[in-house]
Amino acid sequence: MMHACALAMELRIPASGSLKSKRTVIKHLVMTSKARFGVAAAEVGYQEKWQRSELGFAAVADSQAHVEELLDSVERFVWSHPEIEVLGSGRTWLEDPE
Repeated sequence: MMHACALAMELRIPASGSLKSKRTVIKHLVMTSKARFGVAAAEVGYQEKWQRSELGFAAVADSQAHVEELLDSVERFVWSHPEIEVLGSGRTWLEDPE
């Protein structure tokens, strides 16, 4: 059986003074999450705001527990960055139509 979940995280980057500095932070989060945790990741909101961002992450595995473990690790990783304030996060599970 396949289990899939998407994690959305809304962020504030208070020290960012330009889109370039914001994208440096966002690129690090996205690329490191992909490499370290094997999840899909992208900036999905607030692309033109200097101090705001919404990131989306997705994980697929053969067990719900493994998906939860992966996304928990991603959340801890994002929360661990002192230059970022997490404004909110939420998960959406993909339901199997069968």
